[in-house]
Amino acid sequence: MLVSVRAEFAFAEATIEDLHAQMKSGRLTAVQLTQAYLDRIAEVDKAGPRLNAVIEINPDALTIAAQLDAERSAGFVRGPLHGIPILIKDNIVTSDKMQTTAGSLALVGTRPVNGAWVVGRLRQAGVVILGKTNLSEWANFRGERSISGWSARGGQTRNPYALDRSPSGSSSGSAAAVAANLCVAAVGTETDGSIVSPASVCGLVGVKPTIGLVGRSGIIPISASQDTAGPMARTVQDAALLLDIMAQKDPGDQATLSRPHTVDTVFSVAVKMRKRLIKGARLGVIRGPFGMDARLNPILDGAIDKLKAAGAEIVDLGDLPQFNAAGEAEMEVLLYEFKDGLNKYFATLGPDSPIKTLADVIAFNRAHADKELAHFGQELMEKAQAKGPLTEQAYLDARATCLRVMRTEGIDALLAQHKLDALVTLTNGPAWLIDPVNGDAYTGGSSSLAAVAGYPSVTVPAGDWRGLPVGISFTGAAWTEAKLLAYAAEFEAAAKARREPQFLPTIR
Repeated sequence: MLVSVRAEFAFAEATIEDLHAQMKSGRLTAVQLTQAYLDRIAEVDKAGPRLNAVIEINPDALTIAAQLDAERSAGFVRGPLHGIPILIKDNIVTSDKMQTTAGSLALVGTRPVNGAWVVGRLRQAGVVILGKTNLSEWANFRGERSISGWSARGGQTRNPYALDRSPSGSSSGSAAAVAANLCVAAVGTETDGSIVSPASVCGLVGVKPTIGLVGRSGIIPISASQDTAGPMARTVQDAALLLDIMAQKDPGDQATLSRPHTVDTVFSVAVKMRKRLIKGARLGVIRGPFGMDARLNPILDGAIDKLKAAGAEIVDLGDLPQFNAAGEAEMEVLLYEFKDGLNKYFATLGPDSPIKTLADVIAFNRAHADKELAHFGQELMEKAQAKGPLTEQAYLDARATCLRVMRTEGIDALLAQHKLDALVTLTNGPAWLIDPVNGDAYTGGSSSLAAVAGYPSVTVPAGDWRGLPVGISFTGAAWTEAKLLAYAAEFEAAAKARREPQFLPTIR
């Protein structure tokens, strides 16, 4: 049985290039397109299946669209994103009439002084910000038995492929919204898996960039060493077009200021060169240890066959258990950096904000436990609060371990030893059932490879398990996004694995 939604949506699966061409020809305006997506959100997200992916609508969206139409009529077109409606995750400051809360009631009503650099870049490119997306509260770094896609402010986001399944986290709303055609594309953030995992289980392309490629000022943090924003889209080309705009140096983020000049690549052009770039590329396949069901192996094997047919050389690396070694060290790093980063962010909220430290958030949650702690606790916040400054030896040792295991002796060593251009893995298993009692029942995932190393990863739909999407990831050394996007695009063209969701109540 299907949940009742309108049978036809005029812009279902539309790409940025399709919409840009229609607007260029005069057959479509930004106002018409924006209104269509606002209607779609009302019908699918707030009624009908009730995905609950959008936490807030931008009240100025149609006004902005009209201004962009006026610019086009006057002969001024900012680029391929001119008039394109997108959604922004609710831990990214938009500096407009919308709030930025990370899904927490503690931040309702607060007004950050500075907007996110990446939002400014997108606005300059002419995007229409439709609204903000729901997320796993505090980007899924609050409690040990959390529920992906749930926040006290936004409620529970649902997977559009099966409404009783998780959209994964923490960029849950961004993924569900793009998958369900509530927008053209969206921006998510990742610390470890929060872009690639929801993208994979929602049948999307997700890009987790190298740390330092995309500016992070104005984003509520978890980890200075692992956090990044990134695009989520239905096609690799659309993701690359967003990344073209997002990948600019940010005066407020030192990591972007020290990146090599050679990184200034037009990613959307690299995607169009995909056949040339993948021919002869050496790709190393890692099968584990990622905790995924062996019944997913045919999806990975099928992907390998398609990559071989495209001209890639495949090196099967098998199972590499050493990649489990950074787990405890990674958590130690995140706990230290979470406290440090949040306290710095809260200082940007101004003197009138009631939230000035992580300790204030913890106290707020206790005082509002009926709403904030109804499903799970705040153990991670409490552990972070107990940590000292980033000068402590425990933090320095943990960070060194992370870099050694995942970077020096991990990705760097594998690429050098086997003369590889990139690594290929299953991204994660299919979406699990939403369980407010026991929390997430993860079905495995390979995101820690790139996340802990600070390196790029691109996930792309590869197949499905009983109708639930499963993606594969291309991971490489720092600053290799262009190559990874090209490989992903050539695989995408061969696999054609993206399927529009049908909003099924369940899958058995």
